[in-house]
Amino acid sequence: MSIPVDRIDHFVLTVSDLEASLRFYERVLGARIVPPAQGGGPTAVAFGRQKINLHVAGREFEPKATHPTVGAGDFCLITEAPIALVLAQLEACGVPVELGPVPRRGALGPMTSVYFRDPDGNLVEVARYG
Repeated sequence: MSIPVDRIDHFVLTVSDLEASLRFYERVLGARIVPPAQGGGPTAVAFGRQKINLHVAGREFEPKATHPTVGAGDFCLITEAPIALVLAQLEACGVPVELGPVPRRGALGPMTSVYFRDPDGNLVEVARYG
């Protein structure tokens, strides 16, 4: 027997500067900022039905990864927008493209990806299927 998993709800990034990370994800990727829940918890950025919780290094929430590390993230976000629009937004925001557009294979098949880094050096991939 296995546990039926539908989707990812959230993941955690350990960041060095919460405000810089919030500004980056809001400005570059259009994320909405999700404040901490009443009584505490992490601040997050959200896209659609998922979010990224942001833990400040040295002030992580319990439980946490065994070795939370700034800049160790590597993840892919899916867009419906044309990749040309992704490239234009990155250029307008002064975010250098590390690689792409390049063909990749995602969970649902072939996609086109663009890679860049957030303020802490996490590798962000934005991809489009089709």
